[in-house]
Amino acid sequence: MLRLPPRYHRGIAPLAFALLLVVPGLAARAQKAPTIPHQKYTLPNGLEVILHVDRSVPIVAVEGFYKVGSGDEKPGRTGFAHLFEHVMFMGSQNVPVGKFDEWLEAAGASNNGSTNFDRTNYYETGPSNALPLMLWLDADRMGWLLPTMDQAKLDLQRDVVKNERRQGVDNAPYGKADETILPVLFPKGHPYSWDVIGSMDDLSAAALDDVKAFFRQYYAPDNATITIAGDFDPDSAKAWVAKYFGPIPRGTASITRPVAPAVTLTRDSVLVLEDRVQLPRVYYTWHGVKAFSADDAALDALAEILASGKSSRLYRTLVYEKQLAQDVRMSNASQKLDGFIQLVVTARPGVAPTEVDAEITSVLNALIAGGVTDRELTRVKNGVRANTLDGLANVASKAFRLSYYNYFTGTPDFLAQDLARYEALTPAAVQRAARTYLAGTPRVVLSIVPEGKTAMALTTATLGGIK
Repeated sequence: MLRLPPRYHRGIAPLAFALLLVVPGLAARAQKAPTIPHQKYTLPNGLEVILHVDRSVPIVAVEGFYKVGSGDEKPGRTGFAHLFEHVMFMGSQNVPVGKFDEWLEAAGASNNGSTNFDRTNYYETGPSNALPLMLWLDADRMGWLLPTMDQAKLDLQRDVVKNERRQGVDNAPYGKADETILPVLFPKGHPYSWDVIGSMDDLSAAALDDVKAFFRQYYAPDNATITIAGDFDPDSAKAWVAKYFGPIPRGTASITRPVAPAVTLTRDSVLVLEDRVQLPRVYYTWHGVKAFSADDAALDALAEILASGKSSRLYRTLVYEKQLAQDVRMSNASQKLDGFIQLVVTARPGVAPTEVDAEITSVLNALIAGGVTDRELTRVKNGVRANTLDGLANVASKAFRLSYYNYFTGTPDFLAQDLARYEALTPAAVQRAARTYLAGTPRVVLSIVPEGKTAMALTTATLGGIK
């Protein structure tokens, strides 16, 4: 899909595009389908390399994309993918602790990483003359991290991740929503049935040998892609890649990708969670589809029309007109193995979730019965194209797209085909998606309420029916 937000980070529109948003059809008439020209080749050790030259500014981006995410973990060993994202910045055989960041910053470059269900990526952006340094640093930690990996480094980064979990999950208002919903939405053992950050118990139980084994299995060149985008000479880049990454041996541990059977809920699951919050919030979650499958784009459009921006149906009704909610948002989270659709709404002070639910039920049923308008769908299409064009101005964004498309579709420059999915949408297709995935479909409904006020939560008896 076109909007690709990462889950966890280490640490984390121009006028022309605004015009595309407000003039229906202008984007489709004024712009050809965008492409990202590239070269792709594979080293003898299995490392995929993607090159995209963009000489518009003297900046280059390097994307190290590893085909491992939290979905590749095993029950009882959750959180390893994200933990390792942190460990990868702790130095390697030729890079002392702290020097990775220091040397890049001295060269005028920045870096970070992120983890989600399906992948882990590391990226640097800086002046063109910093490219050899970026590649050497990435190669050193890919090939020679284990010789310096010790208990002290593991304990330090484990504590960092635990603190991140405390800040973002355990002690954050509404922070336990994901880890409450996912085990109910997906059956036990499913690769998406735990949160990306993992459980505190599993992080505490992680042994040094476990972490080293995880690295040997997944951090091999034949499980990775290096993408270079920006202002550079391709022949020089190829020589540097061969010099720095070529000596790294292929992985010796076999990789078995997780297989997730189709999942369906047999009935609504209505949950309640008490938290240190002042306002009740309700999460509605339905099963969705895999990324790039037939209904993926239609579900994106449905989420945009219902609850994205101030002109969306639910925002206009709940927040503006009836003032029942503080905020409302909806997303279609399509992943490599499965997906889910989620609607989140926070009630205003003094408003019961049952009042909010009744209005949500009314709006959803009206859309399912009457469909969406041409104007609503045109707004979505123009917004998608505007965001796409905006992203093409950034070499780091293009590097990530090339890596992402390569893993998910097998084609690094899938941008034109991706965009075409949205431009081909019709109101009937969006209405059919709403009927298929929302109408009468079992869902997980979680109410997070202030401590001691469980009577505020939605129940099976008070939950409205989507027909």
